[in-house]
Amino acid sequence: METRVHAGLLVMITAIATLWFAATLSYAQPKSPQAAAPAESGPNSTGPIPAIPEPGETFRDCPDCSEMVVVPEGEFKMGSSETDIEKPEHRVVIANPFAIGRREVSFAEWDACVAAGGCKYVPGDHGWGRANRPVIDVSWDDAKAFVTWLARKTGKKYRLPSEAEWEYAARAGTTSPFWWGRPPGPNHANCEECGGSPLHQTTVTGSFRPNGFGLYDVAGNAAEWVEDCWNENYRGAPTDGSAWTTAQCGQRVLRGGSFASKAIFVRSASRFHYDQDVRYYANGFRVARDLP
Repeated sequence: METRVHAGLLVMITAIATLWFAATLSYAQPKSPQAAAPAESGPNSTGPIPAIPEPGETFRDCPDCSEMVVVPEGEFKMGSSETDIEKPEHRVVIANPFAIGRREVSFAEWDACVAAGGCKYVPGDHGWGRANRPVIDVSWDDAKAFVTWLARKTGKKYRLPSEAEWEYAARAGTTSPFWWGRPPGPNHANCEECGGSPLHQTTVTGSFRPNGFGLYDVAGNAAEWVEDCWNENYRGAPTDGSAWTTAQCGQRVLRGGSFASKAIFVRSASRFHYDQDVRYYANGFRVARDLP
C-alpha cells in the first residue's frame, strides 16, 4: 500500500514538473515580429520637421541645409548693466517658437549657395580651411543673399535672427554673463581670453559643447550678423522679439564676438556693429526660420 502511494505521488510530481517546464518554455519563446513604431522626432532627429514642432527638435529642410533647432517660446531680460550700449535691461517676450541654426553657417553651405548661383561672392578662408569652418569675411548684404536663396530653395521662411531672438537663444534660460556661468574659463569658446593659448583663427563649428538649447558657438568663433539696424542703446527697443528696423540702418548689429575678441565681447549681452556692406575676416552669421 505504501509503495502504491509513493508511486502515485511520484507520478503527480512528474506531471506538475512537466506542465511547469512547458509553460516556462512557451513564455520564453520570442514573440512574432511586429512593425517598429515610427521614430519620433526628438533632440537628435535630423529629419523633416513635423507639422507641430516641439522645442529641442532638430531638423534639416534638405540634406545640405543648415541643421536647425526649435527654440521654445518664453521671456527673458535682455541686455545688461555692463556697458551703455547694453542698457537698459528690459523684458522681452518671445510669443512663438522659432528655429535657429545650431551652428554658424559653414563654408560648405556658403559654397553650395555660390554653386547654385544664389550667392555671388566667394570669400577666402585665410588658409584656415573651408568645409565645416564658419564662413567669414561676409557682409550683412551677403548674409541676406544667402537666406534669400535658402528660402527660395526650400520654400521655407528663412531669414536672419532678430537681435532679441539671438540673445534669447544664446542665453538659453541663463542670466549669467556667459551661458555656462560667470568666468570665461577654458574649453567653452574660441576667443582671445577663453583659456589656453589663443588660436587666432576660427575652429570647426561645434568644436565646443552646446548651450542649453543645443546651439554651438554662440560665444566666439565668428561674430554673427542679425537683422537689426544699429541703435546706440535699448531705449525704445521692441519688446516682442521682433527686429528693430529703424535708426541707423546702414549699420547692422553683430552678436557673439569672435575668435579675435576679448572675453568681455563674447558675453551673451555683448553687441557691436559694422556697415552692412563691410566684409571682415571675423564676421559670419547663422540663420533663423519661422515655423512651421
